[in-house]
Amino acid sequence: MTEPTQPTVLSERKLTIAMIAGEASGDILGAGLIRSLRRRYPKARFVGIGGDEMISEGFHSLVPMERLSVMGLVEVLGRIRELFSIRARVLDYFFTNRPDVVIGIDSPDFTLAIERRCRDAGIPSVHYVSPSVWAWRQKRIFKIAKSVDLMLTLFPFEARFYEEHQVPVAFVGHPLADRIPMVPETGRARQLLGLDPEAPLLAVLPGSRGGEIERLGTLFLEACRWIQERRPDIQLVIPCVNRDREKQVLALVENLDVKLPVTIVRGQSREVMAASDAVLLASGTATLEAMLLKKPMVVGYRLSNISYALLSRLVKVPHVALPNLLAREALVPELLQDDASPEALGAAVLERMEDESERERLLQAFSDLHGNLRRNADERAAEAISGLLREKGHG
Repeated sequence: MTEPTQPTVLSERKLTIAMIAGEASGDILGAGLIRSLRRRYPKARFVGIGGDEMISEGFHSLVPMERLSVMGLVEVLGRIRELFSIRARVLDYFFTNRPDVVIGIDSPDFTLAIERRCRDAGIPSVHYVSPSVWAWRQKRIFKIAKSVDLMLTLFPFEARFYEEHQVPVAFVGHPLADRIPMVPETGRARQLLGLDPEAPLLAVLPGSRGGEIERLGTLFLEACRWIQERRPDIQLVIPCVNRDREKQVLALVENLDVKLPVTIVRGQSREVMAASDAVLLASGTATLEAMLLKKPMVVGYRLSNISYALLSRLVKVPHVALPNLLAREALVPELLQDDASPEALGAAVLERMEDESERERLLQAFSDLHGNLRRNADERAAEAISGLLREKGHG
């Protein structure tokens, strides 16, 4: 892996760089990108939609980012008029005050339409964080190709997909890989959380949303009970993203017919995983964090039978967990639907906690994957955008 060259000032011109982020993760990415772009264009002005992280870097947000943070079909339908109004307002501003480039950060349902309108109007457009077009609804690639001059991806398999479809792309690496140290600090994490430094520890993450915990919470707790019957020395720790999820998990624990000793921590999911010897978790970004923390893991997930039947026909990839997608092999077990029984999950967890040779194999594999993603994403993204600006005669 080669590091990007040390950035130098590329232009003293007062560039206008438009950026649109719709949620907290995009806000963090946007803030890092602003810092790296400003080293190249110190007089640049940054405007569009962003949150507190971007605003702290001198960004001007035309509307509060929270107005875009809508999840779920029903919630989106209830706010559809406002979202269209925000889109129209942003486009009107960009067409009146033409930026040198427009950068949409994730939130593809909102940002890609703006990127396409801007590109049609001759404004270079970039999209940062690929939609999961490589996994399902692959025909969206043709819409994306008409919307962007450059796609910035976090993962190498995403970049390969765009290259196959002749869409300009740059793999920049994942910011989490830059922030998480290569060597996990397990002892320090246990000390910070006040956990037993000696007893084996299982981190349990049934999801961050109420619906996920409703589907998976009892299943994961029953798996924990199965484990504790065989290994009563194992500490069980569940991080909950907020007070509501904490109350939801506590209610599930109290409804078990056998008392289960479990520690519940509000927030600090990364610290809990860092403190653990293994992780039982739902599919999602948490699998990437667990991999970067070098933790053996077992992935379990259940959907409604109808949803699973539909998705099984639409999804075009052989794995759901990010470590497996990155490695292109089954590094970690994925137990889905009927395969995700308490006994199967529990047995898989114990196997990974007790098999030392498997732990060593995973540590090496996860370290290799971490190194491949650890590319100084902020700088690489800024470098790719600078190249596009030069190509288009801006800056």
